Amino acid sequence: MGETSLFLWLGFAAFILAMLALDLGVFSRRAHEVSYREAAIWSAIWIGLALLFNLGLYLWRGQEVALQFFTGYLIEKTLSVDNIFVFVLIFAALAVPSSLQRRLLSLGVIGALVMRAILIFAGAALIERFHWIVYLFGVFLIITGVRFFFQREKEAEPEKNPIVRLARRFFPVTPGYEGERFVVQRDGRLFITPLLIALLAVESADLIFALDSIPAIFAITQDPFIVFTSNAFAILGLRALYFLLAGSITRLRYLKYGLAAALVFVGLKMTFSDVLHLPIALSLGVIIVILGAATIFSLAHKPADHATDAAEIIHGAAAGEERPGQPSLPREHPR
Repeated sequence: MGETSLFLWLGFAAFILAMLALDLGVFSRRAHEVSYREAAIWSAIWIGLALLFNLGLYLWRGQEVALQFFTGYLIEKTLSVDNIFVFVLIFAALAVPSSLQRRLLSLGVIGALVMRAILIFAGAALIERFHWIVYLFGVFLIITGVRFFFQREKEAEPEKNPIVRLARRFFPVTPGYEGERFVVQRDGRLFITPLLIALLAVESADLIFALDSIPAIFAITQDPFIVFTSNAFAILGLRALYFLLAGSITRLRYLKYGLAAALVFVGLKMTFSDVLHLPIALSLGVIIVILGAATIFSLAHKPADHATDAAEIIHGAAAGEERPGQPSLPREHPR
């Protein structure tokens, strides 16, 4: 790693830390319900920062690298929509109060950034040492895309999550939320709260998504800096995107088919990279057409079933309301 690249890594790490400190230390200091206006403003800020960074890459390293970043960012940003749907189901299953969802997602972003960094550096090292892994990544993406296409939507079941089950095996769980606390001590015993259960469920879900999305970015570029920065900008804007789209997430039900087709496309591109080299501009155009068509088709066709509006999940959970048929997490009561 050259001196210049080390400076860039340190500079980008400092930027992430500064933004997280500003977010957690200032804007998220007080637990509150996030309004649509606030979510829209922060979404615009994060997208604007990503585009400014993309412009900087264009001026510094040229059009090819800038297109690689933008393509990776677009793929990761679109995959975030699938993350959001899962988060909505997790929060509904655990009845997470709306005032706690923002801080929970902020902490989830930190964990996601750390996990992505580890996976990206590991993946880059493996590809550099064993080039044939590129073909495995390609086949994996094709299989993932096919699985996305045929995967049926289902309720989140945090109680079946192996990480959640492991935590419950060693610690009793309080019957209700204890404000923003993840652990409490009563009568000399340590209890974990449902908020920690929700955080574990969110982090483990993001780990699964990372295993799908990171190989997709490696299909676009094998530069670890571009792979990580495109991931990081999408993740940093994930929380704002959640509060912006969660209320209408059911309207994008056909987007997953577009994602499936996009993953199969980049998987084929990766698998046959030594035989057929597609220009990055052409790859970007294909992905934009696929995802754009899926989005337009979703918005033009209302869901046939009357699925529960996610806005009810976000705002209704604040009152701790139980909805008919809502899955609940078994909890131990303090003794």
